[in-house]
Amino acid sequence: MDYQESLDFLYEQLPIFQRIGKAAMKKDLTNTIVLAEALSNPQHDFKSVHIAGTNGKGSTAHMFASVLQEAGYRVGLYTSPHLKSFRERIRVNGQLVSKEFVVDFVERCKNLMVEVKPSFFEMTVIMAFEYFSKEKVDIAVIETGLGGRLDSTNIILPELSVITSIGLDHEDILGAGLANIAREKAGIIKEYIPVIIGDLASEAKEEVAAVAKQKKAPVFCPSEWYETLVLADHHIRVVNRDTKKSIEFTSELGGYSLLKNVPLILEGVSQLRTRGFAISDQQAVDGIRQVVSHTGLKGRWQKLRVSPTVVADIGHNEEAVRELMSRLDTQRQGAKLHVVWGMAGDKSIESIFRLLLKDASYYFCAADIPRALSVNELARLGDEHKLNYTTHDTVSAAYEAALANVHEEDWVFVGGSTFVVAEIKDI
Repeated sequence: MDYQESLDFLYEQLPIFQRIGKAAMKKDLTNTIVLAEALSNPQHDFKSVHIAGTNGKGSTAHMFASVLQEAGYRVGLYTSPHLKSFRERIRVNGQLVSKEFVVDFVERCKNLMVEVKPSFFEMTVIMAFEYFSKEKVDIAVIETGLGGRLDSTNIILPELSVITSIGLDHEDILGAGLANIAREKAGIIKEYIPVIIGDLASEAKEEVAAVAKQKKAPVFCPSEWYETLVLADHHIRVVNRDTKKSIEFTSELGGYSLLKNVPLILEGVSQLRTRGFAISDQQAVDGIRQVVSHTGLKGRWQKLRVSPTVVADIGHNEEAVRELMSRLDTQRQGAKLHVVWGMAGDKSIESIFRLLLKDASYYFCAADIPRALSVNELARLGDEHKLNYTTHDTVSAAYEAALANVHEEDWVFVGGSTFVVAEIKDI
């Protein structure tokens, strides 16, 4: 097989959550363990940082990888989903997994896949672990796919566990309410391994603390002693309330991801130092500052054009959309806003539509996946919420229509779904 034939085999043989949703989920880690054992447990060959969370886990994973790379380590990075290329999921020092490795892996594991019948995610996790083993990485930063306890990535024993945030998303899979979701995400906590948590709601924090206590894992909540101040877009100051020490810098990444998650990185660096990693304060700052250059991070408040300003962001749940709408409202400074918008059908659709800015022009579309909310349903919701909209057969058509209608001083925002962002030509 060549590279495209290998990818076609993976997509055709294995159920993929991003396309079909809950039906692709497996109820336990059995398949992942069987796959790992068949490949001599490659997850034991490298150290790791494990990251879960409702929002921010992807950008936090990229920042950790960038910092470790800046400090001179050979760093693996596993994230999902991808935007343009499958190879984005698996990187070493920012470089995408080679096509040759993907082809070789599929060739070697075809019979195993047919026998075990894993999900697409289970197989790609093991592919990543074998690649990191083969590439002899010093440490890999591993982002969970969904939840934590039963996530396929949860066969590693990390140096550090991180839970960025806990919000109401995927309740049909993780359970209703913050407590159930927190319990699932806290499943990544391992005995005696430090865990760093974001600024969680009290209900979620209590559940995480209970799991950590049971595992005898020390818990660190850096938002209790770090204050992050946004001085301008992409430019922040972080102050340690105890020592009064502060750092100020401009990062390639901006917005919510930077504001909420930099304290997690700084505390993570501190914890990794206690476990033998040599990372200076300057390397930490430079790693955060250059995260996009180092790791190829895309789709997080990514500015694609100027005059008009075009921004894309993959944030798609209630918490993320609330932050995005607030940021758009502030930064456009009264400029007319055009929004290319589509959603997955298994989100809190009504809650999210209530957050959408009323004075924007919407270009409704559906990504080319079975999970996508239909354009007709988007139109119904647009009428219900009194939005100004047009409907379009494809994401590309919606994007072109938005660009055709803008003036130089206008803004265009593309979002609502990772897969809407993935389908535009400028990403």
